[in-house]
Amino acid sequence: MISALIKFATNRRVTVLMLALTLILFGSIAVKEMPLTLLPDLEYPTFTVRTDYENAGPEEIELLITKPVEESVGVVKGLSRIYSVSTTGRSDVKLELGWDADIKQAAYEIRDRIDSVRLPLDAESPYLLRFNPSTAPIMQIALTFSAENSSMESLQDLRTLTEQLFKKKLEPVKGVAAVKVSGGLEQEVQVEPDQYKLAQLGLSINDISNRLKQENINLSGGAIKQGTQLYLVRTVNQFENVESIQEIVVTIRDNKPVKLKDVAKVSKHHKDRDSINRLDGKEAIEVAIYKEGDANTVEVAENVKLKLKELEKSLPADSSIAIINDQSVFISDAIGNVVTSAIIGGVLAVLIIYLFLQEFSATVVISTLIPVSVIAGFFLMYQAGISFNIMSL
Repeated sequence: MISALIKFATNRRVTVLMLALTLILFGSIAVKEMPLTLLPDLEYPTFTVRTDYENAGPEEIELLITKPVEESVGVVKGLSRIYSVSTTGRSDVKLELGWDADIKQAAYEIRDRIDSVRLPLDAESPYLLRFNPSTAPIMQIALTFSAENSSMESLQDLRTLTEQLFKKKLEPVKGVAAVKVSGGLEQEVQVEPDQYKLAQLGLSINDISNRLKQENINLSGGAIKQGTQLYLVRTVNQFENVESIQEIVVTIRDNKPVKLKDVAKVSKHHKDRDSINRLDGKEAIEVAIYKEGDANTVEVAENVKLKLKELEKSLPADSSIAIINDQSVFISDAIGNVVTSAIIGGVLAVLIIYLFLQEFSATVVISTLIPVSVIAGFFLMYQAGISFNIMSL
């Protein structure tokens, strides 16, 4: 068999050369098209059953939520481990199945089980989360103010700037699926009714709440067709600032409008925080970048970095930006290590072949097959849907 292949190769040199060039061409195209990711796209046999129960303590969560859920899902087929975390307002029951388990069937069974669990009426319905490391952010960015300027107002301003500038500018970047902002202080408008004034007017808290809902609307009004033109109609009356909220008419007394500012205090504040982000001891705003499923991690990261250089010019002078996590750096380092190892391995292979054959021309012919085989392998990987990652490399 081997002798026949050798004879064919020597008698059909042009054919063999064209075949090798074809493999190199297709392999080179495949290398450019194959996505670069940190981890392969695997179905991890891990689920989390999450249930939110607002204002409930950990012990109450454990007794009323976590234990009933554990008892219900504990008999799922293929389950190898179950453990839970009960915190204020939330229950997480984590399930680990064997790698040979039917993931889709297990998901259906878990959903059926949690749907039958009897929980407190004011608790949220449990929902199922899948563990998948490939959905983690490819890049995390931190924005900070100088230590002497980390006041409440500056943290609110930085959070607002991040949402209005960074989020809106980074989401359209090619390959970016989503941008999530966390940390700092989120602005909110608080309405504090005067109970005495409400009682005098015969109003309640629900009356104020309903008026706010009625005035703050953005609804579709259908469409109007005029000839060949179709116009979409919307009813837009959303609050733009605190003053517009204060001017809401809540009722009419003695033919005079009673405005919200007459019976309540309307002011800007910040939402209560459940977490604080810090970088080098200073409070920070975190921006997490998520890529599209089939996007190249390294290319997306480079596009984001270019956009960050533009956005950095819009930051206040006493603020700074830092990249705290970047998957593309790890991937690039991994590829660099593979290339270096491949070069060293190739040189050693050529030397060993020459030591055995003791003939330069034969060594050259055989040695050229090594890179051709590797490049052809990239084409097969591309056809099989395999990406460049720390496992395939």
